[in-house]
Order: sequence, then structure tokens, then C-alpha cells
Amino acid sequence: MPENPRERKAADEIFCWSCGNLIKKHAEICPECGARQRHSQPLKNPGIAAVASFFVVGLGQIYNGQFFKGFMLMIAGLISALLIMALIGFILYPVIWIYAIYDAYKTAEKINAHLIT
Repeated sequence: MPENPRERKAADEIFCWSCGNLIKKHAEICPECGARQRHSQPLKNPGIAAVASFFVVGLGQIYNGQFFKGFMLMIAGLISALLIMALIGFILYPVIWIYAIYDAYKTAEKINAHLIT
């Protein structure tokens, strides 16, 4: 019975996370399916992401590389802080603030687990 080619992995080879084909360990893009390999993405510290969003709403998302989401949270935080004068901000701002902290932490964990790029 012929040997499965996937079982003959050399020391300098890995499996593509997308298609499962053998590729060189340091390849950034799979030559078979064209998927960017996730091993080249730096790990994120969930604690730093959460603390950054604790001090500035949206900063943790920017740390995680989600620039648009971070800036949108900053704008939403600013608007809700201004709405404190209309009293709705007392409810809205803490909700946005806690969401930003939680999301930054969970997103950093997902990045490290290679669940998102």
C-alpha cells in the first residue's frame, strides 16, 4: 500500500492552515491555495489589550490591529461621554467601555489561537 504523502513531513515543512498541503515552514503564502500563513503574525498579549482599552476606549482594538473598530469605539466613547450632560451617557459610556475591554481581551486570545487574522 503506498504511503500517504502527508505523512512524510520534513523538519522544514508544515501543513497549510487553510488547505492542509505541505509547505515550507517559513512560507508566508501557501503556493497551493494562496492563503497567508498565520505563523508569521506576532502574538498579542490579552492583558495589554485589555489595559489599553481600560485607559482609552478602543486602544486595545488598535493594539490588536483592528484600526477601524478601535477608532469607531473611540468616537462612540467620545459621543457617549458628551451625552453625560443629557444623562443617557451615564448608562451608555460604561457599556461601551466594558465592551471595549472585553472585546480587546477576547480578540487578542483569538489572534494567539490563530482563529482570526
